[in-house]
Amino acid sequence: MKQTIKLIFVIIFLGINSHVWAWGLTGHRIVSEIAERHLTKKAKRNIQKIIGRQHLAYWANWPDFIKSDYAFDETSPYHYINTAGNLAKDDFKMALQNSPENNIYKQLIRLTEDLKDRSNSLTEQQQNLYFLIHLIGDAHQPMHVGRPEDLGGNKISVTWFGKSDNLHRVWDSSLVDYEKYSYTEYASVLDIHDKRYNAALVTGDYASWLYDTHVVANKIYADAANESNLSYRYIYDNKYVVEDALLKGGLRLAKMLNEIFG
Repeated sequence: MKQTIKLIFVIIFLGINSHVWAWGLTGHRIVSEIAERHLTKKAKRNIQKIIGRQHLAYWANWPDFIKSDYAFDETSPYHYINTAGNLAKDDFKMALQNSPENNIYKQLIRLTEDLKDRSNSLTEQQQNLYFLIHLIGDAHQPMHVGRPEDLGGNKISVTWFGKSDNLHRVWDSSLVDYEKYSYTEYASVLDIHDKRYNAALVTGDYASWLYDTHVVANKIYADAANESNLSYRYIYDNKYVVEDALLKGGLRLAKMLNEIFG
């Protein structure tokens, strides 16, 4: 009986929180798997000193799981930043600079600096690493660089193959999970390019990467105004947008981990 009750609570918990997890479980694991394949030997050794031999994908969703722990209440804003839409690049970067302290942009900068400080405790290093892995993934999910009035698409109602949903969740997980790949299979499907191609994708910094995501989000918002019944055509129009974002997230995560630990 106790096991049944526990299972019910787990199902309810997963059902509630699936609407706020960026990229869903699979997407974050794809990003971390791609990143792990591009780590230098030195970066791998230094990361193993923090998390042992466990794969990055194991920890990729930890920052979402701990949202249910009141001790981590303050971390919820770390996962996103909302700005006005259709900003020019300089205006967007100014919005980042003037934004509140608790958002994905400011947190990525803090995490990067904290991880370079080897004097932090092992627990602090572990948690900072888990968050960096996760938040670089979030930074490439377009609805995590959304607009305040609709909470990054959470308030935009759509139907997904006839079922009620919202725009945020469609981009979190529905588009990724539709492909039916495991996270390792999807990483292998996406990670096929040569070094020159990959090098072009990792230029820039957190601000420019978030602006890339902002541009994608603008198109998603424009399309959502014209179409709310989403199914096969929406997948056709956005499949490569999703896959480009996942690949960039993985390669850029690898770049940052190599700079910090390599």
